[in-house]
Amino acid sequence: MSNYCKSRAEGLHNYYHLITEPKRSRSRGLGHSGLQKATMSHSHPICKIGPSILNADLSEIFNESARLIDAGADYLHLDVMDGHFVPNLTFGHPVVKCLRSKIPSSFFDMHMMVEKPEQWVEPMSDAGANQYTFHIEAARDVPEICRKIKETGMKVGIGVKPNTSVDVILPYIDMVDMILIMTVEPGFGGQGFMKDMLQKVEFLRKNYPELDIEVDGGVGLGNIQACAEVLKIQCTTFIRASFIRTFGL
Repeated sequence: MSNYCKSRAEGLHNYYHLITEPKRSRSRGLGHSGLQKATMSHSHPICKIGPSILNADLSEIFNESARLIDAGADYLHLDVMDGHFVPNLTFGHPVVKCLRSKIPSSFFDMHMMVEKPEQWVEPMSDAGANQYTFHIEAARDVPEICRKIKETGMKVGIGVKPNTSVDVILPYIDMVDMILIMTVEPGFGGQGFMKDMLQKVEFLRKNYPELDIEVDGGVGLGNIQACAEVLKIQCTTFIRASFIRTFGL
């Protein structure tokens, strides 16, 4: 890992969730604020840092988010939990909408840990979300949900829990912008990193070299290099981390 990469990781602190951008160039509209994400052209997968606000003081959600962005975050990872798909309960689209009004230009990556993902596509789009990642374990009709998300202009992500085989997502690879691999059980922050989940990442990177891949949960300075190696990231490029707990920052 480059010293620059490590210094940014240390600045954002504690726990990470990694996502690599594909090798090909892309230009994707953000849709809600009239912004356009810059086209990226690289010979290797690239990465960015995007912290989660899961453990933030929700009464200070804007200040916490602003601190993360000021610390070098490239985007925000917002964990939505409904108390059904996972036992924990966080926040919904009204909070996202309020946050968007104060942070108009940042990319909002929604991790939807909800029982009925199709129900919240339009509300999250209206609230200003840029990417909608739902869990395949909760989806009754994956193609239909992907279609709904794309119609709103958001990017599509599919997440898989630790006990779910990576094989179940393969029929839908061409429908999505990103695959999220959970390296903890979804629902709570601060869990230990499940290293054996990297086998899923390795399989996806080998067979889909241009696929965006997220690694979510328990990633820290002690194992971020191992994740980078599995993701096939060159030491001169950046790891895109999307799950960084905010306390201690």
